[in-house]
Amino acid sequence: MNDYARHLRNNATEAERRLWQHLRRRQMNGFKFRRQRPIGRYVCDFVCLEAHVIVELDGSQHHVAQAAYDAQRDTFLQSSGFRVLRFWNGSVFSEPDAVVRTIMEALTRSEMSGRFD
Repeated sequence: MNDYARHLRNNATEAERRLWQHLRRRQMNGFKFRRQRPIGRYVCDFVCLEAHVIVELDGSQHHVAQAAYDAQRDTFLQSSGFRVLRFWNGSVFSEPDAVVRTIMEALTRSEMSGRFD
């Protein structure tokens, strides 16, 4: 699983690279994000372990057939205590401020509810 995660980090999509510019180096109020982090049997695009927030970017491959898999995956991650945020790749390019603002709101809600390890 770790080799697969490393492969994904080294072969990030353009949308993942763009969003990473906002998430890395604790730019989101000091919250640390990790890229392509394994959680259970899944590899998550971005995860903030301290706030239990996962950010997933969905590309054109996320069509009807993928929806059932994504729902199962999200159910597992949510039952593990994570809040899962999903964005279309296009949103990272067309409305990056809205994407970043939504992530910041999720981090702030986690902070206010005291959901930290």
